[in-house]
Amino acid sequence: MLVTTGLCAPVAFAEKYASIVIDADTHEVLHARNADDARYPASLTKVMTLYMLFDALEAGEVTLDERLMVSRFAASQAPSNLKLRPNSSITVSDAIGALVTKSANDVAVVVAERLGRTETRFAQLMTIKAQSLGLENTRFVNASGLPDSRQVSTARDLAILAEAMFDNHGESYHYFSRPRFSWAGKTYKNHNELLETVDGVDGIKTGYTRASGFNLMTSAERDGHRIIAIMLGGSTSKSRNAHVAALVEAAFHTYEIPDDPADPGRNVEMAFSAFGSSAPDPNAAAEPMLNGQRLSVVTAARAINFKTLPAPAPTLAPNTDDEEVEEAGEILVADAGPTAEQEFEQGDATPTSFEGATVIIPPGRPAFSVSEYEARQSAQ
Repeated sequence: MLVTTGLCAPVAFAEKYASIVIDADTHEVLHARNADDARYPASLTKVMTLYMLFDALEAGEVTLDERLMVSRFAASQAPSNLKLRPNSSITVSDAIGALVTKSANDVAVVVAERLGRTETRFAQLMTIKAQSLGLENTRFVNASGLPDSRQVSTARDLAILAEAMFDNHGESYHYFSRPRFSWAGKTYKNHNELLETVDGVDGIKTGYTRASGFNLMTSAERDGHRIIAIMLGGSTSKSRNAHVAALVEAAFHTYEIPDDPADPGRNVEMAFSAFGSSAPDPNAAAEPMLNGQRLSVVTAARAINFKTLPAPAPTLAPNTDDEEVEEAGEILVADAGPTAEQEFEQGDATPTSFEGATVIIPPGRPAFSVSEYEARQSAQ
């Protein structure tokens, strides 16, 4: 089991990138960058929610065919969701499918309320369980991963979680390789595209909020070797996928390079040489985007002459991948201070107004929809 030390303070992060790759059998860290720095887990949170659900299934507290009731609060959760209605229900089996593939926030709260009575209490139980597993730098305050500055983790902790999921709930791990999920006449494709494009990848979860960037927890097995790779803070799902695919290939390449008794670890160093400190700025992939442009480019242009900026490109372009569309509803949440009018949404360069918020979320965390956001940006 990997070990971590210290406690991450829930602060705002200018840098989002972090990664780690481990050998799941020997627990050797093959690669790590910013692995112990606090980051927002986004929907990787749902791996912990599912871990708790698998615990309950194993203990006989719930069954796969049990129907979980949907509260008004659960039904009010921001996208991505199944648009569950208050007083409706969903089976535990379908809840698992919805969390793995659709990354449904309303379903995460349904599970939380069944197991913990309230989401707040369930999040406390999640944190306690996480710490018992060795996730010493992780704190949960919700079951979905929707933005909250208090909810933090690290790449190393998330690798520990992935390892624990495989070791302790191996009989349920197959759910994470599920390619699609059907509900109410619609079929949702798993956001983890590495399942179909990288040899040996068989799980486990993607995540995205504007504050976190594009995250991915993945695991793969080849020739009897299993590795776990975590990347946090990608600027797009495609760049993240390419980066993690390269990390996976490098990890398996270490097993092809002969060990040198005179220079232990040389094979790992050679395999991951492209990801060393001399590599192109790894944090550039995590730079926040505004209307399809890098934030630094937008702010620099505005500093020169705001009126010369070109018309903003739509954030959700027609060829935007499903993950960005499905999870984009998570990104538009900001911490409301004493005066909400003066607040800035995380990652934005312009002030936002929170009038007419359509999503019901805990006090102090106003939100608005993607379509409303786009309309407001176009009007500026």
